Amino acid sequence: MKRRKMIFILPGMLCAGILIAGFSINPRSADPPTKAQLGEKLFFDPLLSKDRSISCASCHIPQYGFADTLTFSIGIHHTATKRNTPGITNLSGRPNFFWDGRAASLEEQALQPIANPDEMGLPVEEAVQRLNEHDSYRQYFQQVFNSAPTAKNLSQALAAFERTLETANSPYDRYIAGNDSALTPSAIRGRMLFIGKANCNNCHSGEDFTADRFKNIGLYNGTTLKDAGRFDATKDSAHLGFFKVPSLRNVAVTAPYMHNGMFKTLKDVIAYYNTPDSIVHDGIHRDLSLNKPLHLNKDEMTDLENFLIALTDDRFKVAHH
Repeated sequence: MKRRKMIFILPGMLCAGILIAGFSINPRSADPPTKAQLGEKLFFDPLLSKDRSISCASCHIPQYGFADTLTFSIGIHHTATKRNTPGITNLSGRPNFFWDGRAASLEEQALQPIANPDEMGLPVEEAVQRLNEHDSYRQYFQQVFNSAPTAKNLSQALAAFERTLETANSPYDRYIAGNDSALTPSAIRGRMLFIGKANCNNCHSGEDFTADRFKNIGLYNGTTLKDAGRFDATKDSAHLGFFKVPSLRNVAVTAPYMHNGMFKTLKDVIAYYNTPDSIVHDGIHRDLSLNKPLHLNKDEMTDLENFLIALTDDRFKVAHH
């Protein structure tokens, strides 16, 4: 397994028992801020929302793997967003972003929540204007980019910060590195189920447990489940009900699950994959791999859950427990 460089710039806030050592840009320092430091400051600044009430971090909450605990996050004017907020750790190298894959880079992704009327609701040109009118930000952008704030360097700063959110200090990582006691016997059995009988590895493969593909797992029926997923981005009817396969790193702290947050716990997710028809029997164009029940018994489902929990970085332990 390729080992990641463990970089994780954390914001200065005390959340749910986790003390996160933060940073502050010091204008008197001889050293200019880095691009990632500037991006971090922007990520936590409500200046980038229309009414200055929320920041990127309002929905991407650090102690929950930079995800949210709500089914749908709340944007400006208490408006609910249309999809569940995914975690944004371990995004370096991903080929597409958002549940429907409409962005091809972190830079392209970074500006969309700012402009989205249901999220931060601030047109990008207004965001850039605010930054240019802000003495400190104007100075920081000049130091980092040798330029005034622009849409391009705003997106570059935010993306640079997001690329630092890499995690690789989970029980699973230590187990793979040779520490046989890092996983419990239950989690070890769960790993074998993940690879074998449960067939999770078919979609959740690789270092970050995602094949970076789009899959239809049966959560679109056109009636009670109306989010068409990838189709919204491509307008290709073959993509109806397809959604990006998320990474499973830090999955223990990113509930609720799926694009619509319909599963509140990992147990609920496993129960769905075990017998999909018992939960959603009329999914349109569901992947053929889900046509047969997995026939996992209760103990096997527990083992699989314990393996999934073991994919979560140690820094999130307090939030999980």
